[in-house]
Amino acid sequence: MTIFATSTTAFFDRGALDLTSLRSQAEQIQSQIGSGQKLSASSDDPLAASRLRMLARNDALAKIDTAAANRATTDLNLVDSALNEFASFVTRAQELATQAATGTLTDSQRKSIATELGQIHGNLVSLANARDSAGNALFGGDTAGLAYELDASGNASYVGSGSAGELSLGDGQSVSRSFTGPEFLDFPSGGGSKNLLATIKGLADTLTTGGTGTASIANAALTTLGDGLDAITTTQTVLGARLSWIDLNTERQQVMGEARAEEQSTLGTTDLTEALTRLSELSTVLQASQASFTRLAGLSLFDLLK
Repeated sequence: MTIFATSTTAFFDRGALDLTSLRSQAEQIQSQIGSGQKLSASSDDPLAASRLRMLARNDALAKIDTAAANRATTDLNLVDSALNEFASFVTRAQELATQAATGTLTDSQRKSIATELGQIHGNLVSLANARDSAGNALFGGDTAGLAYELDASGNASYVGSGSAGELSLGDGQSVSRSFTGPEFLDFPSGGGSKNLLATIKGLADTLTTGGTGTASIANAALTTLGDGLDAITTTQTVLGARLSWIDLNTERQQVMGEARAEEQSTLGTTDLTEALTRLSELSTVLQASQASFTRLAGLSLFDLLK
């Protein structure tokens, strides 16, 4: 009788466990359908959960890289706008130098030209001290203050750092967010190094003073101004290459982001068609199992074993 009783208890225990397991599976699938997520806990699928965490971290890093790329693009567009203004002012300075080089002009007329050149110099210094999207010096490298300061005589000197800051684009790629002033305002000319701000300031001072040889000095300044304009144009070319590099990296990040999103969907998002089919299957099996258990439990054999 003890053996029979134990067998009867085992039968009911086993049946209860089987039915509980089926109900648990059905409830889990219902939860997946309701939440839209396959995993309610890491223990459901440790490997998939680990991979999803890694993908989430990569998404977070990608957002940081995207923000850096957006900042670099914004700053480089500010640089582009400033360089266009630099080029316009230098072109106007060339026109004024050409006028001043005319031998028939009087000192009074050249002094009027000097006045406009002085205004151009002031505008160029203001441009050289332009601010980036974070409010720091656009052409001052990593400094937060001014890129150029004026001494008592009005001469501009660079007070920024040695290089512009680098911004990460992800996967070890980076880009300089700007240029330092000396990278394009200092340039080779006439066998030596010249500075655009000093050249225009010097020409303005010379024309203000006047006297013999002023026309020749203005004519010589045309060569230096032309070299200065070439330096600005070269910098604009480099700038265009940097913007293209950012675009390429941004496109790469977008492709990688789409791939991560697809993998996350495959690993973590519930496939409704598959889940509903599985739920229907489990419901059928559960109903059949309950019916079978009820019939077996009610057989007369169990009455005899009591």
